[in-house]
Amino acid sequence: MKLKKLMVCAMALGVFAASSAAMADTAKFRVAYLARAQSDSFAAWLANAMVKESKKYPDVSLTVFDGQSQNSVMQSNIENAVTNKYDLVIIQPYDPAVQVGPVKAAMAKGMKFVATNPKFADDSIPSVDSSPYLLGQVNAQLALKQVPKNAKVVVLLGPPGNPHSTGRRDAWQKEFFAKRPDVKIVAEQTANWNKDEAMQLMEDWIQANPKIDAVISMNDNMAAGAVEALKGSGMQPFPLVYGTDGTGEACLLIKDGKMTSTALQSADELAEKSMKMAHDILTHQKTDLHEVEGTVLYTKQNVNECIALHKKLGDIK
Repeated sequence: MKLKKLMVCAMALGVFAASSAAMADTAKFRVAYLARAQSDSFAAWLANAMVKESKKYPDVSLTVFDGQSQNSVMQSNIENAVTNKYDLVIIQPYDPAVQVGPVKAAMAKGMKFVATNPKFADDSIPSVDSSPYLLGQVNAQLALKQVPKNAKVVVLLGPPGNPHSTGRRDAWQKEFFAKRPDVKIVAEQTANWNKDEAMQLMEDWIQANPKIDAVISMNDNMAAGAVEALKGSGMQPFPLVYGTDGTGEACLLIKDGKMTSTALQSADELAEKSMKMAHDILTHQKTDLHEVEGTVLYTKQNVNECIALHKKLGDIK
């Protein structure tokens, strides 16, 4: 199977693609970036950021490939990166437990890797990642003050076993649900980071539960899908909606009063550190492995900062 090149809708997230042939001809190092999906707004933002960051390194040509949220495609892309003799692969795993085997097999053949968003449980694989627990914690601590007594809530999860989904959910459990036994979870299910899946689940949950006080989503893409379903239902009062990633879409929804908060996972910082780590590895420089970034919680009070960030990036016109 051939590698799947990643394309992004120009209107939504800006245009990026493989590096130019001229750059590839002059660059010393060929790097492949294996994104988990083009339909995921954060994954697309991260891939776009990787391309921009790679331009700071004249000796590197970066090509982006789409994993299509499919483990089979991710594995094929890993194998083909070895076959096509890339010097290094930066990978955003879709399912780390599944991808770790092919990555370790490729490393055994001499391929160099950097993992990001999320990292692998195996610390022998260099990685740059944010803290899933922190991203969930800041939202959960806000929800403690906001979610009404005896509330009914729904929970949207990422792919089963994904450490960013499980880590954020763990934070919600310890920082919110354990402290609020009055709150009842009326539905909880995975939507695989996918907006359309989340919208469908939310439509079903609205039919089964006329009153929902809050939507707790492990990422912004699913939160945005839930908001679409809620807007279509006309539910009043509109539930609190919590997300994670700090995407441009989420920030606009917060501005519009349709989302409550989002915890920023800076794709630009992840890309900056990942590209630096990759370049350090390629040039045999010392590098700090397994770097972890912080976060910012965006609410109605400071969401203009988030919107300004995405306007600068070109994600919001």
